[in-house]
Amino acid sequence: MSGYKLTKTESKFADLIWQNEPITSGDLAKLCEAEMKWKKSTTYTVLKKLCEKGIFQNENATVTSCFKKEEFYAKQSRYFVEDFFGGSLPKFLTAFIGGNKLSSKQAEALKKLIDEYKED
Repeated sequence: MSGYKLTKTESKFADLIWQNEPITSGDLAKLCEAEMKWKKSTTYTVLKKLCEKGIFQNENATVTSCFKKEEFYAKQSRYFVEDFFGGSLPKFLTAFIGGNKLSSKQAEALKKLIDEYKED
């Protein structure tokens, strides 16, 4: 799954799985037809691709995730910071804030997070 990014469509598909797992592949195809207007073959093609990437698994026609949604996106966030900011969280935050001011509430929330995760 190393550094794999989901497209918008794949993300919507993944959300359907995360919201409904465990789900049979047949029920997933029906859900994708209703929600995304996909044919069964499209569902199975995208599912196969994401299973090959190690994000989901389809065993005995039952689809489950290999990662919780929060775990997946946390890993993706770390890869993003590594790839684009050399692993520097301060550089990422500087770019993210982009010259905007933080509210007092936001600043306090960040301070609390830093204190909570700071190495002693």
